[in-house]
Amino acid sequence: MHTVAVLALDGVIPFDAATPIETFSRVRLPDGTAPYRVRVCSPAEEVSAGAFALRAPWGLDVLAEADTIVLPGVAEPAAPVPPEVLDALREAAARGTRIVSVCVGAFVLAATELLDGRRATTHWLAAPLLARLYPAIEVDPEVLYVDSGQFLTSAGAAAGLDLCMYIIRRDHGSAVAADTARLTVMPLEREGGKAQFIVHQRPPVPRGSAMEPLLNWLEENAEHELTLGTIADRAGMSTRTLNRRFREQTGTTPLQWLHRARIRKAQYLLETTAHPVERIAERVGFGSPTAFRDRFKRLVGTSPHAYRHAFRGTRPPREAGP
Repeated sequence: MHTVAVLALDGVIPFDAATPIETFSRVRLPDGTAPYRVRVCSPAEEVSAGAFALRAPWGLDVLAEADTIVLPGVAEPAAPVPPEVLDALREAAARGTRIVSVCVGAFVLAATELLDGRRATTHWLAAPLLARLYPAIEVDPEVLYVDSGQFLTSAGAAAGLDLCMYIIRRDHGSAVAADTARLTVMPLEREGGKAQFIVHQRPPVPRGSAMEPLLNWLEENAEHELTLGTIADRAGMSTRTLNRRFREQTGTTPLQWLHRARIRKAQYLLETTAHPVERIAERVGFGSPTAFRDRFKRLVGTSPHAYRHAFRGTRPPREAGP
C-alpha cells in the first residue's frame, strides 16, 4: 500500500493539511480496496493549527516509510524550518520519495534546496517572497500546480485539491480519479497550466513622488485612447526619459501600467455589472473586444467570461450607469 505522510509543522494551515488527508483517504480502486494509507506526522508532540492544537499520531520517522510526503502551508511561510525536518526531507528525496507542497508549503520544500533549478509555484500573493528568498527556483505564480517529476507544488488551497486529483489520476488512471472526485463533490481536475485567479489591485502609485500626478491622470483617463507620445506630452518630457523615469519609480512601463489600470477597472465591472464584454471593453479604453479579451487573458490568466462566472455573486450586479 502507498503511504502518504502529511507533515504538520507548527502553525500548519488546517485546510492545507485536511485537503490531502481527506482526498487520498477517500480513494478506492475498482475492487474496493484503498490504495493509499495516510499518516499525519509532526516533529513535536503538539503543534499549533491556528484555532486549535494538533497532536499528530506519528513522528518524523514515518517519513522514512512514506512513498509520498505532503507539505501543507504554515501561517508564517518564511519561518525557519527545524533542521531535523530538513534532514528528513532530504533523506526521503534521496530515496526517491515523491514530495508535494500545498500552497505556501512550497516554502518548506524550498528550504531543503531540493527545488533549486526547478520550476515551482505557490499562492500568487506569496510568489514574490518565494522568488526573493529562493532565487535559484523558477517561480511561476500564474499556474495551479507544477509537476517537476519527483517534486510537485500547488498554488492556493483549492489548487491543492487539483494537484491531489492529478496525482491520483497519474497513479491509478482517470476512472479512479473520477470516482474520487464524485465522492469529494468536486470537478475531476483543472489542468495545472490554468491560471490562478489573480485579482489585480490598483497599480502602484508612489505617493509623494514626482510621477504621482501623472499616474493619477492616467487612471482617470484610462478609457481614452492614450499613446506613449500623449503620455510623454502630458508629463512634459521625451518618451525615452518618460520610460526611464517611469520604470525607476514604478518598476514597469507607462503602457504596461495603463493596461493594468484598465484591466483592474474591467475586473470591477465584470464583478458588479451585467454589462456585456463588448461594452466593458469600450468603457475601459480598449479599441476592440478582441484586443480586450487578449489583454485580459494575458494579465489575469483567464477569459473575461470565465472571470465573471467565477466571481458571480461576490458583489451584487447592477445595470445602472453608462
